[in-house]
Amino acid sequence: MSLDLNKVAPQVDSMVSRLKEARTDREKRLRRALSVAGDKAIDLDKLKRKIAASKTTWLVAALVEGIADRHPAPPAPPDFTVLATDGSHIDVDRHRSTRCYLINIGAAVLSYGAKPDALLASFPTLYANDEDLVITSPDARDREQMIEGNLLGARRAVEECKRLACLASELPAGSTSLALLDGTLILWGLEAYPDFVAKAMLDKGLILCLDDLKKLSADRTLALASYISFPRSTDVVNALRVAICPYEPADCDRHCAEKKEKDCGEVAGVQDRELFASLLEEGERSALFISQSSVVQEHYQGHDVFFFYLKADDEVARVEIPQWVALDKRLLELTHSLILDQCRRGHGYPVALSEAHEQAVVTGADRENFWQLVESMCVAEKMPNVTSAKSISKRTRWV
Repeated sequence: MSLDLNKVAPQVDSMVSRLKEARTDREKRLRRALSVAGDKAIDLDKLKRKIAASKTTWLVAALVEGIADRHPAPPAPPDFTVLATDGSHIDVDRHRSTRCYLINIGAAVLSYGAKPDALLASFPTLYANDEDLVITSPDARDREQMIEGNLLGARRAVEECKRLACLASELPAGSTSLALLDGTLILWGLEAYPDFVAKAMLDKGLILCLDDLKKLSADRTLALASYISFPRSTDVVNALRVAICPYEPADCDRHCAEKKEKDCGEVAGVQDRELFASLLEEGERSALFISQSSVVQEHYQGHDVFFFYLKADDEVARVEIPQWVALDKRLLELTHSLILDQCRRGHGYPVALSEAHEQAVVTGADRENFWQLVESMCVAEKMPNVTSAKSISKRTRWV
């Protein structure tokens, strides 16, 4: 039976009415946020110290420069290459007798200038060995975490970065290039897992990839960035909340736990992209900021994650870069110019990421064909192929 939209429609109407009522209040908060961001009287060094000393219940960006600072786009070099990877996966299915998963990494290498060229490829990999399916704590054999669901998503992100590093290693010395990932550089979901899981994914995975890419930049102009379309983050607005907090330093639990109306509530609920949609002109980027994510602080080993906001066409995107890119003006400007160029070529979204995504897509039909292949090969080898009654029911037409 399909969804009964006649029953849903009144609920949608009620939701839209509530959103419309809240719009005026939201616009008022945005105006207040813009006023604070552009306040020339704010002592930047003092605010940096206040942010560092504060104890908030929300994530606050560390400041590098003035919150309202803007930077025009530098020109793109005449010859350059943009590399991008994206991924999709087929998760473990507990209703199947065979425990395995598949990660498909799509890649695009686009060269511009005197020798234009394009390479599009996909790299599907099946994971079925014990060490691929489970992360075991090195100090206790009975502590283990199955790789599935959100953790498989983190594993896929690591594999995307590995493939990107592999592609970058094939670039000639002296070349100019940008390596792009889709989404965030920060593996946020690892906060929910035991520490040995984070170490396996980061210390022995993503951090090694970042190290490799940094080393590759020694004999070529190579920048690394991740691109987040339509971001929902509030790190920068939260810095404004600290700025208007009357307490020195801000301490949410100590001073405001019992308060219904908080001073910082004047700008709460505004998203960073809304702030920078008003502050930036097309093609400009914001000031640099530093993520204070606990995952980064505990595991990223010198690869602090910096970020800025970029206005391209009608969208404000968040661009994350590792520390070694952020602190090199040449690489920072290259990142800005090439991402903007990619967005203009791709109707508002980096064309290299679009092409990588197309190579990575695994459709519903692909998933079904994959499991049929697994099951048919098991049958051919006379292996038992036991599936759950629920799985059989879903694949059987009763009427």
